[in-house]
Amino acid sequence: MSLKLPKVIGHRGAAAYAPENTLESIHTAADMEVEWVELDVKLTKDEVPIIFHDDELDRTTNGSGRVAEKTYDEIRQFEAGSWYGESFTGIKIPTLEEAVDVLIERNLGLNLKIVPCHGREKETAEAALDILSQYWDDHTRLLISSFDPVSLETAQHMAPDWARGLLLAAEPQTNEMNPEWKNIADYLDVKTINLDTQIASRDVVDEVKELGYSPLIYTVNDPIEARKYQSWGVPSMFSDEPDIIIENLLTIH
Repeated sequence: MSLKLPKVIGHRGAAAYAPENTLESIHTAADMEVEWVELDVKLTKDEVPIIFHDDELDRTTNGSGRVAEKTYDEIRQFEAGSWYGESFTGIKIPTLEEAVDVLIERNLGLNLKIVPCHGREKETAEAALDILSQYWDDHTRLLISSFDPVSLETAQHMAPDWARGLLLAAEPQTNEMNPEWKNIADYLDVKTINLDTQIASRDVVDEVKELGYSPLIYTVNDPIEARKYQSWGVPSMFSDEPDIIIENLLTIH
């Protein structure tokens, strides 16, 4: 079964317009008629899957410390909007279950990115997929992605019919792609290779396509850059400003 990927996927909802990874950000993307969103999932101390990116709470909440060391009840005490703007003060970090309810209500496709805290790679994937399996029916509009091979391997075992995507960024030491990426992608039987703009050269995009994967690019907020990727045959890209990118791509014939 093939994925119905849109040309543009809202990054963390619509992160340029509402606090990332919140229900408000998902609704904002839907209001812009974005077809899919990308959201991050990780686990609380008591293994509740929440929509959150960072290992620590400090950047996007009024809390501090590691997510992995906080229970869900503790997480619910923090608010996740005022850092972004006064009008968002008081909003909460959503659970994956709450996010899925909104996605289904708003008829959105989902790229769920598993971002486990260190040592919880398998558990995070298991908890997230367990929730998804209870609610999500449309395999053509669901992509499970991660940088972490253990998380993707867990997804492969638990839900082999759901498409998987391997995330790649420049390696810190070399500033180049992981030299083992082809072996990892083959072993995990992924559908997409999600490339950071820093490594998404024309040669890399062509190689990904030649190997039979769909190259997806993140995070693209410049319309000129988006047109370039479109001209290379990139089927889909992630954007904090999906409305602007969509508007510019649709003008190309």
